[in-house]
Amino acid sequence: MTGPLDTTWPVSVRRGRVALRPIRRRDGRVWTEVHERNDAWLRPWEATVPPQAAASAPSSFAEMTRDLLRQARAGRTLPWLVWYDPVDEGDPRGPGVLAGQLTVSGITRGSAQWAQLGYWVDERWAGRGIIPLAVAMATDHCLGPLGLHRMEIVIRPENVNSRRVVEKLGFRGEGMRPAYLHIDGEWRDHLVYALNADEIGPGGLVARLTGSGRAAGLIGGPTAGRNDELPDTPPGITDR
Repeated sequence: MTGPLDTTWPVSVRRGRVALRPIRRRDGRVWTEVHERNDAWLRPWEATVPPQAAASAPSSFAEMTRDLLRQARAGRTLPWLVWYDPVDEGDPRGPGVLAGQLTVSGITRGSAQWAQLGYWVDERWAGRGIIPLAVAMATDHCLGPLGLHRMEIVIRPENVNSRRVVEKLGFRGEGMRPAYLHIDGEWRDHLVYALNADEIGPGGLVARLTGSGRAAGLIGGPTAGRNDELPDTPPGITDR
């Protein structure tokens, strides 16, 4: 990365039928519907708050969104929702169904220049390559225009599906962190996966994914820009 950094926020990124768009308070109804419908699917991997810290945790979607956007304005977080256009599959709702959430957090500058990425996907859309593409898009943005050096993803060892996502993208396993995050009511061990900017190669992770054929049916022309450049859509972080 030799050019000027682009720390613009809000920023949205689209690759074909998948878009990363900043979370907004008006997304509350659809987010709540999708998240509640996926409760059993997400619960084993859902970040929770230890009892002693419960009083300071956001208690609603509005509070969560307000906190995430405050951190985004401070340059510490990129809180995106993952939107998917299923129209080619005959979905009558057309472009822009909420498929999940992806958050880049803990953005650290100075001598570190790293961040951590977490995500979840609606079970209805799992296995279609949406989240691998979304992770590739977010990583390319962070290790490219944002100028970070390292992206890290931590995953519970039992979460085989999520481990496959990062392994197919070429993230490097770096071992276990015991009792690293509070997940599903307990402190859980996590495997660490990481990727440095100089390990990606020409075209980034999206190009790697496209070249492998794993993004077939999803990729169109790449676009990235301010939030208002993407069409509107009809009206928590885990490692699922």
